[in-house]
Formats: sequence, structure tokens, C-alpha cells
Amino acid sequence: MQLYPAIDMKNGQCVRLRQGEFKNITVYSDAPEAMAAHWQEEGATFLHLVDLDGALAGHSVNEEAIKRILKAVSIPVQIGGGIRTRESAARMLSLGITRVIVGTKAAEHPEFLGELVNEFGSSAIVAGIDARDGKVATQGWEKTSEFMASDLALTMKEYGVKHIVYTDISRDGMLTGPNVEATSRLTKATGLDIIASGGVSSMEDLEALANEGIQGAIIGKALYENRISLKEAAARFQTTG
Repeated sequence: MQLYPAIDMKNGQCVRLRQGEFKNITVYSDAPEAMAAHWQEEGATFLHLVDLDGALAGHSVNEEAIKRILKAVSIPVQIGGGIRTRESAARMLSLGITRVIVGTKAAEHPEFLGELVNEFGSSAIVAGIDARDGKVATQGWEKTSEFMASDLALTMKEYGVKHIVYTDISRDGMLTGPNVEATSRLTKATGLDIIASGGVSSMEDLEALANEGIQGAIIGKALYENRISLKEAAARFQTTG
């Protein structure tokens, strides 16, 4: 299983939200690049970045911080938040980002993901599916659609997408455990690389995901509050190659 330490950025800082609410924010570091280097030292082989300002603005906002992170680490990095145009995806990839995550635009215009896959390749494009009660949320989680997450995932597969970050918003930043059942169903229904996001709080949570054959897990608040040792988790769960 691939582990993805999360670095959520707002105003150039490393922060965490609870359930995506911008009023429920905790600042963990003024230097996200130092945090990125730390996670690499602890055994990270892939980083997960989120431009929270970008998610609301609809375009990249924290580019300078992103550049500093890319200079500070030698491991692959994926990023989401505000990537809603071909130009913004191309820009992030040109900076050295390995994968771009498209969320809102994937839900509203699924064919857009197909266009990106055709141009940049399936290894560079990730669909971000954020769900509340099984229904897809968009616009920085401010809006909930009637589109079911499972239907959107299957549509993404038709367009050539191979990687999906699946976030259960109700679990995000709450340390209540990931929605293993829903993530497992999505993995089995699609056969895609489903990356679990939201709620991972312990080694037991990671074990539950691994036991279900889920291929990736994003870990955020649990790392910052020392509930999970990345070094131990990487040694136990992380596969290479």
C-alpha cells in the first residue's frame, strides 16, 4: 500500500481542517517545505499536497510554497485544489508535480479528465472524488451534487483514469477512522487504484485498509498529532515498486 503524508496549504502555511470547514483550521507549520522534507526523512515515498485556497478560488494560489516543496524533496508529489483547466494542470506538471488531482471539474465535466489523460497520460491525472453520504461534493466541498461517487468513479474509468483519491468528507480531519467499507466497495467495483482519504487515525486503520486490498492511504492529522509514526507505518505497510 502506498502511503501519502498530506500537506494542506492555506496562505502559504501547512494546516489541517475538520470536515473541510475553513472555520475549523489548525496551523501546524509556517514552512510547508520543511514539513515535506521531514516526511521524506521519515520514509515517505510520495507526498499529497492540497492547495486549499486554490480549491475555493478555482486556480492555484500557493504556487510559491509548492515550488519550495518541490525543491526540498526528491520523491514524487501529487497535488489537488483548484485544478480546473488544462492550463492549470499543465502548469503544475511543468513545475515538477508528478500527478495532478482534478475534483470539481471531474464531477461537472467528466470528459475533461479524458482530455487530460489523452494529453498527459493516465499516470499524471488523478480524479478526486469527494463524497458526503455517498454523493459527490464540489467547489471546495461547498456544494453537494446528486451524482453518486460510485457512478462517477466508473465514468472516470471509461475515460482512462487509473488513480482516484476518494475522500469521505464526514471523516476528514476527525480522526474517527476511514470509511473502509465504502472505499473497499469502490476498489472492487472499479478495479482502480483507489486512494483512501479522510479519517485515518491509527495503525489499525491502515491495517484495515490494507486487508481490503486498498492500494493507497492519505494520512494527515494523525501524523501531525503523533498518533501514527510514519517511519513505523512505512516499514509495516508501504510497498515498493
